[in-house]
Amino acid sequence: MIKRQIYQSRYLPILQGLGNHTVLGLIALIVIGGATRVMEAGLACPDWPLCYGSFLPLKHMNLRVFLEWFHRLDAFIVGILILSKFILSIIWSKEIPNWLPKTYSLLVFLVLVQGSLGALTVINLLNSYTVSGHLMIAFLLLILTISINQNLENNDIKEQFTWWKLLFFAPLSLTLIQSFIGVRLSSTWSAHLCLSFNKQCLILNTHKLFAFPITFFILSIIAISIYNQTLFLKNWKYLSSLVFLLISQIVLGVLSLKTHLNEPIFIIGHQLNATLLVAILTTLIFRNPFFKKEPNPSLNSHMVGINP
Repeated sequence: MIKRQIYQSRYLPILQGLGNHTVLGLIALIVIGGATRVMEAGLACPDWPLCYGSFLPLKHMNLRVFLEWFHRLDAFIVGILILSKFILSIIWSKEIPNWLPKTYSLLVFLVLVQGSLGALTVINLLNSYTVSGHLMIAFLLLILTISINQNLENNDIKEQFTWWKLLFFAPLSLTLIQSFIGVRLSSTWSAHLCLSFNKQCLILNTHKLFAFPITFFILSIIAISIYNQTLFLKNWKYLSSLVFLLISQIVLGVLSLKTHLNEPIFIIGHQLNATLLVAILTTLIFRNPFFKKEPNPSLNSHMVGINP
């Protein structure tokens, strides 16, 4: 357990800035990975880590090759960002919270696992479980990166509001499970078999079933926050985003089924919404619900509250 401390360091805003870029890179990585899967471009580059033996395979470039190549490029950039944070945390270890280097080392380990799974997806010709594991590690990287950023951003928290944070664990867990099922759905062709031949419908029906408890939990959270007006007013942007994403996610899911999964834009949008839901739910778990940013933070010092 990390003891609560107040740290004053000019280096923390730099690490937080790198963390923000990492979050954006991870969201893009997951969405581009989904687009690569939908467009059946996972094997567009037959080798790994290069593509047709080149860093930039211009002679072989088409939409599918571009998607797989760009997916790998984004993964490389995310890896560099995480490795940079780890190296900087070692260099600045005396002036930053002592838990940061340890946590960044965990991120580096997960990047290595992620890269290995990426290689296995090519070697094993897009094995369903390997593809699913590849996505879950990406989500884990996203969750950990957001949690670190929130700990670096929040000022000293006098009250933990554990009950409020626990409310978001259920929809977050269910969204992750539904995403895992969604990858299994597409990587095993179960959706097409179910819609076209009414076979292997269990995975598709399970995926649809998870929409009900997720909707229930999110709407319940909104109702509780409205009842406690202060919570809603302090977090209305995040809560409103949850409602918007929930509605659009359901609409995109219905449209994907109505078009028999033949419109990539609906499926990619569905993946983007799921990723944003995970990001926002994670932010609300680790964010101080009453956090108020300083209007003019000093460039030479940064006050940071670390959750126990």
